[in-house]
Amino acid sequence: MSRADTRAAPTTRFFLHLLKLGLRCQASLQRIALRVPAVAGSDKLQRVRFDGALLARRDCWTPKNMHITLKDEVAVITGGSRGIGAATVKVFVAAGAKVVFNYQRANRAAKKVIESCKGLEGQAFAERADVSSMADARRLVEAAVSRFGKLDILVANAGIWNYHPLPIEKVTEKQWDEMMAVNLKGVYSLVHHAVPQMIRRKGGRIIVVSSTAGQRGEAFHTHYGASKGALISLVKGLSTELARHRILVNCVAPGWVETDMSTAVLSNRREYKEAISAIPLRRFAQPEEIALPILFLASRMATFITGEILNVNGGSVLCG
Repeated sequence: MSRADTRAAPTTRFFLHLLKLGLRCQASLQRIALRVPAVAGSDKLQRVRFDGALLARRDCWTPKNMHITLKDEVAVITGGSRGIGAATVKVFVAAGAKVVFNYQRANRAAKKVIESCKGLEGQAFAERADVSSMADARRLVEAAVSRFGKLDILVANAGIWNYHPLPIEKVTEKQWDEMMAVNLKGVYSLVHHAVPQMIRRKGGRIIVVSSTAGQRGEAFHTHYGASKGALISLVKGLSTELARHRILVNCVAPGWVETDMSTAVLSNRREYKEAISAIPLRRFAQPEEIALPILFLASRMATFITGEILNVNGGSVLCG
């Protein structure tokens, strides 16, 4: 990994610019409140407050007391039975969204996610689907549309990773194809079927979950890094292609996160210390710390952002 760039990241510069613009427009500072699950797997809620400069725009929320809300919005979230996906389902439902998420084998985990969403403002439903299958991807999108009549948001989160180091000369064709099928084709298949629904609605939001490995590459996990890097390129191309339909396409690139996928590293003291040594904040993220930026990109607070890679990695990779 190269030495960290000390210049402000593009996302930081964007928010500073937004703040200055808001002040020039004499937009008043408002209190913004968001109800989200306090911790992973918890039904308890916490209230997160922050101040922000508000701009009066047709597509932005403008009430005196603004909230990040997805009330009556319909979302499809892939890989929603665990980790980042499960946290995103809970955060979206807490914000009022109607969510259909998929699982492949973890039926019990999917039921737990649905149980954890009871009593929140929105709704959650699970569908068994293999995102690498075009037929299953179509069925997942159709499940949301048939149940709720529309599709506003797609969060393409499902993915796999190889824990054991794998030199390129030992990567089999089957291993390569499986990684690309889930991580890359799985996103293509969902986008392919979701976009016509969004065009019909004259707008939508697509958020793709990539990785720091897609930005800098990852030795001995090259097929994983290649699949995640391809997603970043896909997002940039789609953002331009779909802008005329008012469909926003963005990407969240997490670093290490405390999920099932990282359990082996978390349980190995040496590997864990090595991993956090490259993270300025000296810890792994919690799934909710990835889910909340996804929520922001899906909300009306991000209506002039498209084609962006939002880095959520504790400062481990500073790039645009």
